[in-house]
Amino acid sequence: MNDSNLIPPLIPNWINGNEEFADSKKTLRKINPANGTVLCEVTASGPSDVQKAVDAAKGAQHLWSKTPPVRRGEILYDVAMGLKTHRQEIARIVHLETGKAYKDALGETEGAIALALFYAGEGQRLYGRTCTSGVANKYAMTIRQPIGIAGLIVSANTPIANVAWKIFPALICGNAIILKAAKDSPATAWIVGKIAHEAGLPPGIFNIIEGRGEEAGSPIVEHPAIGVISFTGSTEVGKNIATACGKRLARVSLELGGKNPLIVCDDANLENAAKWVLLSAFSNAGQRCAAASRIIIFESVYNKFQEMLIKKTSKLKIGTSDTDDLGPVINEGQLNMMLGVIERAKKQGAKILIGGHRITDENYKHGYFMAPTLIENVSLSDEISTTELFGPIACLYRVKDFSEAISFANNTSYGLTGCIHTRNISRAVEFTQRIQSGVAVVNGGTYGSEPHMPFGGMKQSGNGSREPGTEALDVYSELKDVYIMIDEKEF
Repeated sequence: MNDSNLIPPLIPNWINGNEEFADSKKTLRKINPANGTVLCEVTASGPSDVQKAVDAAKGAQHLWSKTPPVRRGEILYDVAMGLKTHRQEIARIVHLETGKAYKDALGETEGAIALALFYAGEGQRLYGRTCTSGVANKYAMTIRQPIGIAGLIVSANTPIANVAWKIFPALICGNAIILKAAKDSPATAWIVGKIAHEAGLPPGIFNIIEGRGEEAGSPIVEHPAIGVISFTGSTEVGKNIATACGKRLARVSLELGGKNPLIVCDDANLENAAKWVLLSAFSNAGQRCAAASRIIIFESVYNKFQEMLIKKTSKLKIGTSDTDDLGPVINEGQLNMMLGVIERAKKQGAKILIGGHRITDENYKHGYFMAPTLIENVSLSDEISTTELFGPIACLYRVKDFSEAISFANNTSYGLTGCIHTRNISRAVEFTQRIQSGVAVVNGGTYGSEPHMPFGGMKQSGNGSREPGTEALDVYSELKDVYIMIDEKEF
């Protein structure tokens, strides 16, 4: 497959079924994070482009909402099959835009297709309820109806998965959508738009806006015609979005950051635990909201487990091929932020066990490669323990027992995912009850989701909404009570 033909030299918007360039005529550069070269240019959208997308969505949404949900599901099934047909092309684009291995990009693409199929099936359900009434000759029920226009804002860490998570539940509910593509994965959003329209999605239902968040994302968040905003990204940006939506009483779904704990007990299978620590902390270059960045270890096995982790981390392969374990981080700004936090941690007494630096060898010097890093001798209040770094960096903490481990795990402003490794069923069950997170895992990793299961967090990790699963339907639809009064005289 010739990669040079996969991505247009200038990525356009999709508005009303057509490719359009921004009114500003300005462009942004998308850099390949693996080698620092320009991958493509991206149209730099602004408020006027968002308004065009809103106008298109308004014109198309009424007919889409009147399309029976079963038929909407059939159309989304065709879109899913289009994604499947083009899955290798999509995966190559994800590989080029993120620097992750092609095999990992393909796995992510397959997951997105599975999710698309799940929501296509929801067209045959979209369940409401039929209920009894306390009043004679009165019948009660609930039905789902679309909100109208959904504004969807995604991040670039798992680009095809993030796009699929939002567009398919929003569309099956009968909404028109405006997707703000991540500035670091513009081509992934573009090709999904291309495939969707070729598969028969009506014009105006699926609009894509490219550009920076400040210029293209904010007008979406603030537009009075957009009834629901769904955002995946940092907690700081999520708070700003929640404030803006609150001012106009728009619905908002926030899937935000995490400082996710992985507890290793004294009875754990240490080999299995080490495998999952490395996957949770370092796969996808640590660029997961569900990455394990706080490894909490019982002191009786701390030294042994620490040595295992250092040894196994030293053997990880860095690069973009299918034989490598992790690639670059998404951009240079992200890399420099992480390096700054590590330097400040060192000045406060942190000990770098392995890594802690940018990789600058000949094959890596032009890319944004962060060495997989393990750090100890930090406190729970230190910046490195409280800041989501979104990179291949994890801190080790020593605890004496299960009670202290739970206390350490919950001592954070985040609450997205958590994991414990133990052979003790009582510990495992108690952990799932006491961990303050939206996801609890036993003897696995801190990441991993399935299309039919809800994902989301508590505290600073979200606002209580869940995506995907059937729970996402609550984000994108209005629930209406319907009462029908029966006149006995008409019997």
